[in-house]
Amino acid sequence: MTALEVPTHLVDAGLIAQLLLGALAVLVAVAAPARLRSVLTGSVVVLAGIAAAVTGSAALVGAVGVGLQIPVVLPLAAPLEPLVLAPDRLGGLFMALAGVVVALAALFGIGYAHGPAASRTGWTAFSVFAVGMQLVPAATDAITFLLAWELMAGGSTALLLADHASREPVRRSTVWYSVMTHLSFLFLLAGFGVLAAASGGTSWASISGAALTGTPATTAFVLLVAGFATKAGLVPVHVWLPRAHPEAPSHMSAAMSAAMVKMGVYGLLLLTLRLLPTGPRWWSIVLIALGTVSALYGILQASVQADLKQLLAYSTTENLGLITTAIGVGLLLRDSGQPAVADVALVAALLLAVSHAAFKSVLFLGAGSVLQATGERDLDLLGGLAARMPWTSGAFGVGALGAAALPVTGGFVAEWVLLQALIHVGAQADRLLAIVIPITMGIVALTIGLGLLTFVKAYGIGFLARPRTPAAAQAHEAGPAMRSALVLGAVLVVGLGLAPGPLTQALAGAVSAGGVATFGVTGLSLEAVGVVLHPVALTLLAVAVLVPLVAVNAVLARRHPRRDVTLAWGCGGERTSPRMEYNATSYSEPLVRVFRGSLQASHVVDVVHHDQSPLLVEQMTYTQETGDVIEHRLYQPATRLAARIGDLARTVQNGSIHRYVGFSFAALVLVLVVVAL
Repeated sequence: MTALEVPTHLVDAGLIAQLLLGALAVLVAVAAPARLRSVLTGSVVVLAGIAAAVTGSAALVGAVGVGLQIPVVLPLAAPLEPLVLAPDRLGGLFMALAGVVVALAALFGIGYAHGPAASRTGWTAFSVFAVGMQLVPAATDAITFLLAWELMAGGSTALLLADHASREPVRRSTVWYSVMTHLSFLFLLAGFGVLAAASGGTSWASISGAALTGTPATTAFVLLVAGFATKAGLVPVHVWLPRAHPEAPSHMSAAMSAAMVKMGVYGLLLLTLRLLPTGPRWWSIVLIALGTVSALYGILQASVQADLKQLLAYSTTENLGLITTAIGVGLLLRDSGQPAVADVALVAALLLAVSHAAFKSVLFLGAGSVLQATGERDLDLLGGLAARMPWTSGAFGVGALGAAALPVTGGFVAEWVLLQALIHVGAQADRLLAIVIPITMGIVALTIGLGLLTFVKAYGIGFLARPRTPAAAQAHEAGPAMRSALVLGAVLVVGLGLAPGPLTQALAGAVSAGGVATFGVTGLSLEAVGVVLHPVALTLLAVAVLVPLVAVNAVLARRHPRRDVTLAWGCGGERTSPRMEYNATSYSEPLVRVFRGSLQASHVVDVVHHDQSPLLVEQMTYTQETGDVIEHRLYQPATRLAARIGDLARTVQNGSIHRYVGFSFAALVLVLVVVAL
């Protein structure tokens, strides 16, 4: 391999910096002493993330301005086209997104990583995972893309498996994750193989220039959508998300959920906007169906979870479902002759991706801080953390506001733009739109409402009221590095909501969308549909509503100060305990009643009677369980069938040399027959 070409542009310098910093991080992880490993390796990975963020931003803004694109070429000894890293506007956006998330996760990991996650293997795997994820959007051909994709998959698998020796669930989760992530790779390999064979090249330029249609294009679309949907965690290939996230180190969970799954979104956009931009309308319907089902199913599952990290994992399926829905709507509207509204939908998809990266980073890092402080991730065993972990509580609260799409956060802006696109669709003259758009709008609205309920539960049950266990009562705040990552992430969540205009203009350029402009300095104007969002006005309105309430509360507290006395009869308030409060199970019980069939819900009531009288109840326990109906009805029968086939295959290996020779002869005859035909 020859030396890298000398860079002459910021994008090239940033790409080389990423590669060098990634190699340095691996070297430091292997050579640094244990007491300094997390600090040194984490710091280098933070720098690598910053380099990726700067490189991606330069590619995004620079490509819009002058179209400059100088590749970094890595010639290979094999007779293949050179590997080329040259992010375009869209790739630059996702590279910047991955870089910011990696920097936050690594900064958090400096204080959080311990045990296997802080070992040589743990930090090496995280470094490889981070660099691979940052390079996926920079690839300009299928070979480079797949190599970076597998680098990302291998690093994340190794890090997830790091703690398998002490915790059995980690081993099972890693098996699920490994199978699904390599299934994704096989789909992508087959899909890109079809495109390369039909176009005569592996570069994006060759494939897009061939203008493929017909059977090759359809086959490639189906295979590639399956591969990208698996990585994005869309239903029904979402099953690895709720298994891997609870067992992964929390800084890895943040990087996986906030950035890695976005590589699936990037792949869908690359496929539909650049490689195969002229597909039939049913392609859009497929994406809308995948998106809406994933969004609704994901938030339903999240709304009834008591495990905080599983709740966030299912919420990721919901968020990626909304993004995919926006992509599908944009493509359908472009094909239906409504390019202006289509542009708004595609910009909404990118806003959803960016805002999700911000608030989901904060939420997973906050969950990791809670887990380190209490040893618990079960909401039913938490409570009262707001007073004991104010920094974590504040940051998690901001992330929950973003996830619930409340003003003034990036989540609100993104979902507001998506709703504007759906509202302004002209469906009168198109029967397909007249059917699809109202159904989509109803599902999106229901998803947003359930999302609000879900994150009210997550924050209210976990951080407010009284602590339910001694572990929650004795919780302690996170360290400086962890607090810094949480605060920076929370600032991003609010910043995306306060100043969406300039960012949205840049995102519009990434998908060649028009009709998007700033309103004032920070506001957002969707000229295509004639609406304006002014976040400053929303902020002032929120302040105008809250200030009088706070003032009235302060006056009442001053006039009627609290007296800590024990009354003879306290109207039920003197003997309250955490057992009388709502917990996660009781909060979600009404939803379980409504959606019992979809949630595969069951409950058990155990009653223990008093020894001396069967009429007296000594203790009563209520247990509610929900399951993943898709896993139960699809994956479990498939795994049982595979196990039976494996058992039958063992009967072939009976140790008889005569049988083995017979099998070899039969195989030879079969090959000769096939060749003769």
